Amino acid sequence: MRKKKVFKITAGVLFVLFLLYVIFVYFLVSACLVPSFMRKLDAFEDITVMGYSEQVHTTEISEHHEKSMDDADILVEAAESRKVSLQSGDGYRLVAEEFLAKEDSRKWVMLLHGYTGWKEEMFPFAYWYYEQGYHVLVPDLRCQGESEGDFIGMGWTDHFDCELWIDYILKQDADAQIVLHGQSMGAATALIMTGDENLSEHVKAVVSDCAYTDAYSMFGDKITEWFSLPAFPFVDSACLMLRLRGGYDLKDASAVDAVKKSRTPTLFIHGNEDALVSVDMVHELYREAACEKELLVMEGAGHAQSQDKDPEKYYGTIAEFLEKNGMGDN
Repeated sequence: MRKKKVFKITAGVLFVLFLLYVIFVYFLVSACLVPSFMRKLDAFEDITVMGYSEQVHTTEISEHHEKSMDDADILVEAAESRKVSLQSGDGYRLVAEEFLAKEDSRKWVMLLHGYTGWKEEMFPFAYWYYEQGYHVLVPDLRCQGESEGDFIGMGWTDHFDCELWIDYILKQDADAQIVLHGQSMGAATALIMTGDENLSEHVKAVVSDCAYTDAYSMFGDKITEWFSLPAFPFVDSACLMLRLRGGYDLKDASAVDAVKKSRTPTLFIHGNEDALVSVDMVHELYREAACEKELLVMEGAGHAQSQDKDPEKYYGTIAEFLEKNGMGDN
């Protein structure tokens, strides 16, 4: 009788502990991937502050960044633009800003922002492409900016959404030649797209700026960094929870697996002082990529700072790469 009572108590305690663990993992996934929940925790602000503190701070970078913001303002005031939207495959409204080229052009670029970002962050890049004669499409990735959604996609659900944006471009111009240019999670999104055998042949090149190799590894790193928790077993538990709640697994969002199948010419860029996404990741991506490829490691640049560290070298390298891959004047 006593053994049966001890068994019931033990089973009860274990059930409560399991329930608490499930609740904690639920909280963990929400705190990292559900924007509405993140706002309640001030997580967006905390991530922004943390990210800024980990950047490289020099007068040179600050001056170049300020100039890029001025360029973005010029673009917004001078360019013909319109806000466009479409519906994702799972029913969410996705929003983008479209800047029309100054003259007739078949050249298009889609600019993809990073984790917890928004389309306006990419307007300085939009200015450069606009000046090169491109039509520019800048989406808010799902759950971010003006786009609807449930969970941040870490590149996986986003790559399906971005394929819809490619369809949108081709409806505007059936002969469009498209460049994908992303930063961080946006870069991982672009790389994941290149691993899709059905990717449109109109996508001629990718510029991948500070992409991570895979969301599973990034999530593990950040759980340890932000919550002082070991990656195992929390990441695998989070993957299961996300599969049940969000319909995808962090292991799906693997840029490194995608580039092994890529046939899209890709320029990989990374700052060697990136404290958020290790520069080791770009070397792995470059090594594993099966496509035509080039690598630019920007000395002295932190995460997503390469364009501000040396704009001339950054955009000059991009211009040469795109010209080599058929994106010259047209």
